[in-house]
Amino acid sequence: MKNQTILIRGKQLIINPNPITKKVYLELKPPSLNNNKGVIDRLKEALHKDFPNITVPLPLMDAIVRACHNSKWRVTVTVADTAPCHKIIAVEEGNQLDKHYGLAIDIGTTTVVVYLVDLASGDILGVESDYNQQVIHGEDILSRIHFASSPENLAQLTQAIVSTLNVLINSLCMDAGITNNHISGAVIGGNTTMIHLLLGLSPTHLCREPYLPTVNQPGFLQARELNIAINPFGIIYCIPSIGSYVGGDAVAGILVSEMHKRDTISIIVDIGTNGEILLGNNQWLVACAGAAGPALEGGVVSAGIRAEAGAIDSIQIGGRTRKVRYTTIGNEKPKGICGSGLVDAVAELFINRIIDSSGHFKDDSREFTVVKAEDTAHGQDIIITQIDIRNLLRTKAAVNASLEVLLESVGCSLADIQDFYAAGAFGNYINPESAIIIGLYPDMPREKIHLIGNSSVEGARAALLDKEKIKELEEIVKNITYFEIGTHGKFMSKFTAGLFMPHSNLDWYPTVKQKLKGN
Repeated sequence: MKNQTILIRGKQLIINPNPITKKVYLELKPPSLNNNKGVIDRLKEALHKDFPNITVPLPLMDAIVRACHNSKWRVTVTVADTAPCHKIIAVEEGNQLDKHYGLAIDIGTTTVVVYLVDLASGDILGVESDYNQQVIHGEDILSRIHFASSPENLAQLTQAIVSTLNVLINSLCMDAGITNNHISGAVIGGNTTMIHLLLGLSPTHLCREPYLPTVNQPGFLQARELNIAINPFGIIYCIPSIGSYVGGDAVAGILVSEMHKRDTISIIVDIGTNGEILLGNNQWLVACAGAAGPALEGGVVSAGIRAEAGAIDSIQIGGRTRKVRYTTIGNEKPKGICGSGLVDAVAELFINRIIDSSGHFKDDSREFTVVKAEDTAHGQDIIITQIDIRNLLRTKAAVNASLEVLLESVGCSLADIQDFYAAGAFGNYINPESAIIIGLYPDMPREKIHLIGNSSVEGARAALLDKEKIKELEEIVKNITYFEIGTHGKFMSKFTAGLFMPHSNLDWYPTVKQKLKGN
């Protein structure tokens, strides 16, 4: 984890901190024979003005008494806002107002990202990321759902994600020089399956008609219920899901793009292991999703790695010479190709006529060498194979088909779209021109295309820092209509049409058509 490069890129909301937990310093009047009110009662009385409906967990009461006596009745109280009531989750000796932290978390099918946030200032103090340890039980969502069919296997998947989180949390605390106990809350974004597995809930019915989640809005939970390594009484809030395949990560994308506040129609596309598409404005919102596969996160690409130090993130190929120019994250020796590099490579191979519109090499080759062995970090060629190209085209065809079906379902066309938002970690790095050349993104005016990055973790950060954003997220969920695209009659025919670059209908991609004429 230490050698990876994590870039906080994409759109960030401006937040005036009003976090989900608050710290209050109290100097209580010492007890006496004339004032022998109970310790917990006098603490609640001192907080009553700001927190009239406050509760205290029974397991904390003795610890609170010790803290009050040891500090001569000068204590710092941490209060969680678990509307409609408040809850005391910690009492510390002395003034500890400067030690107030929270976590913003994105649980992806392939990758997990955690921000350590100062809840007083709103600053991001550290970022850690790693593969989701669940990948050993399946690269994609459906594999994990099937694996989780027994209680024993479900427990393994839950333990895997909790372990992933705790390793990242411990690393962040060590780097920041703080204790885990000073982290009083976390907000988590993730797809519906990932949240079920985190909570230890069976995801079995997510992939069976009528595709029912166990819960879309888990509400506020305690860290000790999930074994997450923060203050055990700290609160955990999972951003609500919409349906089986459209989760809180997608809802966070709406919050971050602010499409729900505008009259004009916008689209969000989040391409990861699970591809999600959202469409709408301040009057209506619709959503759909489909399994895109881990092709863009290094899961099924021969030389694929995620976006980390040494990953090739951009590629150019000389038309006549076929000389390759590339960049790597962190300017380190190349180790493999991440999603944006793969999209660049395929776009360059196509536009330079090395492969045809179906993705097949024109000279009967089966692969293309991007970096020779002597120039790589591991001493092996970094290549793109025919299978890699086919996997990418299947991913982009699924996105094409889902987008077309969704637009048709609500009676819209691309001409009606004012803004196109590319979300997800993949959207941090992608070159929109390359995405348009292969047909992954629609061919629309470039100023309408916005890369908002990992909007799941950014939405989690916003909700962590401003409790009003939680209400906003829950209002967004109420206004979304969810489509099961996979069962739509036209999906497969549109999927087949999307297996060509940029599409079987070249007229939908006028700028690409013009570039091909020039080559």
